[in-house]
Amino acid sequence: MSRMPRVLPRLTVVALLLAACAQPVDGRPGTPAAADAAPGRAGAVAPTASPVPRTPAAQVPPATPVATVAPATPTVTATATATPKPVAAAAARPAPYKFNLYEAGDFVPQYTFEWCVGASLQMMLNLVDEAESDSRARQQRLWELARDLSSSPYGGANPRGWTAALNELGVGKYQLVSIPKYGEALRVAAKALRETKRPVGLVMWHGRHAWVMSGFTSVGNPRKDRAFRVTGIRVLDPLYPHGSSAWGASPRPNRLLTPKKLAQQFVRRDSRNSHVNLSVGPGFLLVLPVS
Repeated sequence: MSRMPRVLPRLTVVALLLAACAQPVDGRPGTPAAADAAPGRAGAVAPTASPVPRTPAAQVPPATPVATVAPATPTVTATATATPKPVAAAAARPAPYKFNLYEAGDFVPQYTFEWCVGASLQMMLNLVDEAESDSRARQQRLWELARDLSSSPYGGANPRGWTAALNELGVGKYQLVSIPKYGEALRVAAKALRETKRPVGLVMWHGRHAWVMSGFTSVGNPRKDRAFRVTGIRVLDPLYPHGSSAWGASPRPNRLLTPKKLAQQFVRRDSRNSHVNLSVGPGFLLVLPVS
């Protein structure tokens, strides 16, 4: 009877320990704290060590955030795989170009072996849409006009009379020019033809024959590209289809000749074959339209 008071305090301690193991976790009442107890040990005696008081989740101070370092901006280094920049030189490369005044019906043959200038005048008028008559009588009148303006001691029509006749006929201003170098003569002729849209007269055979240049092909546009290069010349030879035993066959009308092929008959006029004073120096002669 005298030991009963000692048992009661022990029971009170055990009850308090069991009550401490049933505190809420994360704010959910009744969730057991000893979640790792083995099966069948739900009534196991709590350890003798004093339990660490649990603080409700809502009261747990937040962890100190770890500073996050932003990744450094990567340095761009040019490599072989980088997208290549467009090459300016490639964009500026001259493109193939062509220009031609010729239409069907513009060609007129010369009716005599002397009237090459008369026939060339007829064709040049046709090329500028002057509705020119292609009759023999008309060709004779044009030849006589050029002859009268030539002042030739031989009584024929020469490049000076050819040029003067064009100016008198009112198809635009023309001038007789002599270009020392062949390649430059082709460039001058092509540029004038493109700018004026009028044909060019070619003085052939050292000054003895007349052809008409009606068009050309080139690398580059003469109006835009200073370094353009002539690759073909379209010609009208009024002597077609006869040709010459000395100079070769006449090309068919509107034939595109290479510069090398044209050079066989379009030759330089110099002091050795300057039988008539044309008031121009030696070179390749052009009856040139002027803007």
